[in-house]
Amino acid sequence: MIRPYRPSDRADCFDICVRTADAGGDATGKYSSDALMPDLFFAPYVDLDPGLAFVVDNGVRVVGYVVATADTREFVRRYRAELLPGFAAAYPLGGPVSDDEAAMVGLGHHPEHLLIPEIDAHPAHLHIDLLPEAQGQGWGRRLIDAVRAALAARGVPAVHLTMVDANRGARAFYDRLGFRLLSAGGGVSTLGITTVVGPAQSN
Repeated sequence: MIRPYRPSDRADCFDICVRTADAGGDATGKYSSDALMPDLFFAPYVDLDPGLAFVVDNGVRVVGYVVATADTREFVRRYRAELLPGFAAAYPLGGPVSDDEAAMVGLGHHPEHLLIPEIDAHPAHLHIDLLPEAQGQGWGRRLIDAVRAALAARGVPAVHLTMVDANRGARAFYDRLGFRLLSAGGGVSTLGITTVVGPAQSN
């Protein structure tokens, strides 16, 4: 079932994030800390706005989630003020890590990368991940619908996401849901969709 996120789900969601963080594949052991990807792409969202987090609960554990922020500009401001000091202490710049890890750490130190040119029309953004066993069953669509409805209830007109182009399965999924391409370059694409859910939705 789909339900709102609870703090007790945090460990399951961290595990999901790690196991889907390598262009949709398992990133366990890829970085010096398996917490890096959740600390970038999951934890800040539930720490700053848990009301926009939903999970798939299979009755035993959480197997998928979506997290979002309604206002990316405000998210960047709060992240820098409230969360960046802790992230920087855990992941200092210039550490003895791979180029890929250094790039990820750089994202955490510079949240302004989230301020895309299309932000006025698409002020919200989201991240969604499901374990392989939960994919292809409609859960992803239901998670996206849940967070779009929650954003619409807050008066947010549209939401975007950024993805690596290597994750072709994810791109096909977003295309089926009606996301449209906003920009692309450097192996990364930004996609957007309105928050209206239903037959009358437009892109």
